[in-house]
Amino acid sequence: MIVEVAKTQDAEVGDGTTSAVVIAGELLKNAEGLLAQNVHPTVIAEGYQMAAAKALVMLDGFAITVKPTDVTMLKKIAETALTGKNAEVSKDHLCDILVKAVTYVTDADGTADISHINVEKKVGGSVDDSALIEGMVINKERAHPNMPKSVKDAKILLLNAALEFKKTEVNATIKISTPGQAQAFIEGEEQMVHEMVDKIIKSKANVLFCQKGIDDVAQHYLTKAGIFAVRRVKKSDIDNLARATGATLVTSIDEISAKDLGKAGLVEERKVSNDDMIYISGCRNPKAVSIIVRGGTEHVVDELERAIHDALMVVGVVVKAKKIVAGGGAPETELSLQLRKYAAQEGGRVQLAIEAFASSLEIIPRTLAENSGLDAIDMLVAIRAAHEAGKKNFGLDVYAGKPVDMLKAGVVEPLRVKTQAITSAAEAAVMILRIDDIIASSKTGAPGGGMPPGGMGGY
Repeated sequence: MIVEVAKTQDAEVGDGTTSAVVIAGELLKNAEGLLAQNVHPTVIAEGYQMAAAKALVMLDGFAITVKPTDVTMLKKIAETALTGKNAEVSKDHLCDILVKAVTYVTDADGTADISHINVEKKVGGSVDDSALIEGMVINKERAHPNMPKSVKDAKILLLNAALEFKKTEVNATIKISTPGQAQAFIEGEEQMVHEMVDKIIKSKANVLFCQKGIDDVAQHYLTKAGIFAVRRVKKSDIDNLARATGATLVTSIDEISAKDLGKAGLVEERKVSNDDMIYISGCRNPKAVSIIVRGGTEHVVDELERAIHDALMVVGVVVKAKKIVAGGGAPETELSLQLRKYAAQEGGRVQLAIEAFASSLEIIPRTLAENSGLDAIDMLVAIRAAHEAGKKNFGLDVYAGKPVDMLKAGVVEPLRVKTQAITSAAEAAVMILRIDDIIASSKTGAPGGGMPPGGMGGY
């Protein structure tokens, strides 16, 4: 269940997976204390649900609206997402790349779908060699080595049809009695492929990306015509190529026309770390772009890719939702204080559950302090004092070792990251609370640890 919390967080907002899991764990830990005091699981579940719903309203109350065109703020959001991960080394360079990439793929309605940002990993070079290509990069090579290596002012045809002779739908046997008939049959096949290639040549296309196969005969004719061709291109790459170049995907060779072609300033095959890759750059208004991620070892590149994915997601979320909150444990501390006041108004046993929920949220600033080698209690007390004095955006500056205004420090996160983490952590905790008994396995056969009777556990 906890794994599902992390997966949901990653799928929805791309960042805050650790926060969601840590909060869920703390909610369960505090529930255990209440169960020991004979507070019924249903009461705890009710209190947790009330607290989560109230927390979302409060969060929205102190969120700040940003414009999707505010590049400086978007860079700060990307920087916060990259901090604490291996990408921190050259985060200024990466933040520039990430914000530009999201800006390019944002549609008129404000939606930024990061699936239109193609991230290609290549081992070799340093993190600073990572670059944004205003167009597409495809991990493929030309269909034939004699084709041109680069094409300027490319007219691009995207084809979802095989360039090879068509086999019959039914099983048929052709009986050949003379060598002449065999030759005529082979020539007939070649002629069929030649006619297909002629239709491509007539459209004035000089670059072809084919989703299916291109046989040897077709490769020969395309090479003679000086056409740069790539075969077996993934559907996702074809879709992004259509967005980047303005081309229309053609599914029938007979339907090819000049108006279906896309344009790019340059299409070329380049060697990157001993691998051939195809660069489609110089697109006029690319609605799909590529990021080449470089690093010294495979582990570095993999870690970078994960960090870049998180940062792209959070920038995309802010561009769409337009709301942010301060980072550094500031919103959690403020929520904790406000929820305690709310709990006092509710009264009854539910009050205990809401207070437990409030305490659980403080695990975020506490963990930040512990991970930074600071005294968790001292830091928590200092942050609380700042919030009680009305400084809502004060969070932990791990470098200075004291609470500072996170907005001024540029540590900001999307509102959606916080709301999603709190919602999914609360849901998981409530679901586990509603389970009757623990089934614990141990080598001794003695009962396993965990929740007391009537509490959390397995089916």
